[in-house]
Amino acid sequence: MNELNSTLQEQTAYNDDDIKTLDWMEHIRRRPGMYIGKLGDGTYADDGIYVLLKEVLDNSIDEYMMGYGRTIEVTVEEGTVMVRDYGRGIPLGKVVDVSSKMNTGAKYDSKAFKKSVGLNGVGIKAVNALSSFFEISSFREGEYKKAQFSRAYITEEMDIQPTSEANGTSIYFIPDKEIFKEYVYKEEFIENLLKNYVFLNSGLTIIYNGKKFYSKNGLVDLLNENMTTEPLYPIIHLTGEDIEVVLTHSNQYGEEYYSFVNGQHTTQGGTHLSAFKEAIGRVIKEYYTKNFEYSDIRAGIVAAISIKVEEPVFESQTKTKLGSKDMGPNGPTVAKFIGDFIKKELDNFLHKNPDISDALLKKILESEKERKAIAGVTKLARERAKKANLHNRKLRDCRIHLTDTKGDKQEESCIFITEGDSASGSITKSRDPNLQAVFSLRGKPLNTYGLTKKIVYENEEFNLLQAALNIEDGLDGLRYNKVIIATDADVDGMHIRLLMITFFLQFFPDLIKRGHVYILQTPLFRVRNKQKTWYCYTEEERLAAMEAAGKNPEITRFKGLGEISPDEFKNFINENMRLDQVTMKKEDLVKDLLEFYMGKNTMERQVFIIDNLVVEEDIA
Repeated sequence: MNELNSTLQEQTAYNDDDIKTLDWMEHIRRRPGMYIGKLGDGTYADDGIYVLLKEVLDNSIDEYMMGYGRTIEVTVEEGTVMVRDYGRGIPLGKVVDVSSKMNTGAKYDSKAFKKSVGLNGVGIKAVNALSSFFEISSFREGEYKKAQFSRAYITEEMDIQPTSEANGTSIYFIPDKEIFKEYVYKEEFIENLLKNYVFLNSGLTIIYNGKKFYSKNGLVDLLNENMTTEPLYPIIHLTGEDIEVVLTHSNQYGEEYYSFVNGQHTTQGGTHLSAFKEAIGRVIKEYYTKNFEYSDIRAGIVAAISIKVEEPVFESQTKTKLGSKDMGPNGPTVAKFIGDFIKKELDNFLHKNPDISDALLKKILESEKERKAIAGVTKLARERAKKANLHNRKLRDCRIHLTDTKGDKQEESCIFITEGDSASGSITKSRDPNLQAVFSLRGKPLNTYGLTKKIVYENEEFNLLQAALNIEDGLDGLRYNKVIIATDADVDGMHIRLLMITFFLQFFPDLIKRGHVYILQTPLFRVRNKQKTWYCYTEEERLAAMEAAGKNPEITRFKGLGEISPDEFKNFINENMRLDQVTMKKEDLVKDLLEFYMGKNTMERQVFIIDNLVVEEDIA
């Protein structure tokens, strides 16, 4: 026994050798999530490879905001990235330092970069550390200097040379495939990122792979680009020093906001967005001298706010949520600055534009009327949701939620919406109970196209789902970052997917627009031999697996989620699970699509179905 205790003490000894100090680049490579959020492979807009591009672009944007360089060139080809700006260029003697020495940068001096995005001197170093190849060149007043790195270790440093190139900085990097496995840059995500940059910086031109992005009207262009329904009145556009605001209303349900700080898209909002929403409601109530409900004022609103803050404090390195309480060391609070601006400018605008103020009033009164019409149903529905004991009946909850204020895994929280006891049972037994919740549907949900929000409360399934997600009063209380529709890979499963997407599009479009809704992809086939198992999501993958498996492999066709054992299901809902994000864009013509596919059974739709059935038979 004494020998056993001695052995255990040796194994658990805590001494000098256990204390390790990592070089900054080793720390970034071991803990990349601390610097760029999640890694990913380029499938989603917030994957790490896009954060790397953004970190480089932010420096070029900061130069433009300071009045230098009206054009930025971006080239992305086969996983390699080049960004060339025409700003002042990095001081030539510091080209290596800004790339490879932590907490080095001009942004500590607020005279040079008064209202920039990054202040901690980490961004460009993180790009360097997470790239297998990184090259930085600076051009200043007829001279230039270039340095090359691999995983933040310098491989070549060129002496200062004469040049005829215009002033500015060029950065070329290749994300490291040891960190980002088999990554691919998606053009649509890059284009959306670049569009936001030009919307926020009127007059800036970004040329991406030869395509020009430019905005003349700033946030007005942003709203016109993103709105999927027609505005009820012309967009209100208010500008001032360090602030720009646009807003209108549409007939869609929910609230839709875009918020920015120093050109950074704060997708999770923060102190500025909270102040903006509160100020709009307060000013409108005062203007009409009516004690409207805030929910009626903001129902159907589509708005954006951009502010510039000295030395902003974000709640993470990826800068998606503003934490600053003040506009600057000696400035007013964010809430007072925004509140005073909205009070003066929005009130003045409404007085000067009676047609718009009348249209706004009409929308508020319609929202109020609808809310009061379903008030009784709403109250009963809330009570029913509480009595239903969600945690035992419909919802198998997880422990960590998006709304948690402590911890670091909130953005990994998700909920699977699935149909039937067998499917929900398989997922429940396979899931991570810390981060993955399961909501069970009972049969096919109702087709909600053309119905009013009253149905959300009258229909038990939708009422309980709304309560589980906690989205009755908007997305501020959303409990899960990913809402995943998980149905069988057959006709019935596809129908349920469409019915659920219709529900979200109809009543919670902002849930889709903000990128929270996904479809779970599960394998159609399992191919295995004595040595290996392949899970195949397409016919092409099945044929490739059969060829790799050799003679007489065992082939299983999965018809439903309930047929997949919990042990196997773990392979499909882990950190590598395949998800298709549900997106919503102006060009999608959502209203027309819903009308055609989910509306009345018209002759046109019958013809479409018959024609496509013939196509399927031809394929077979």
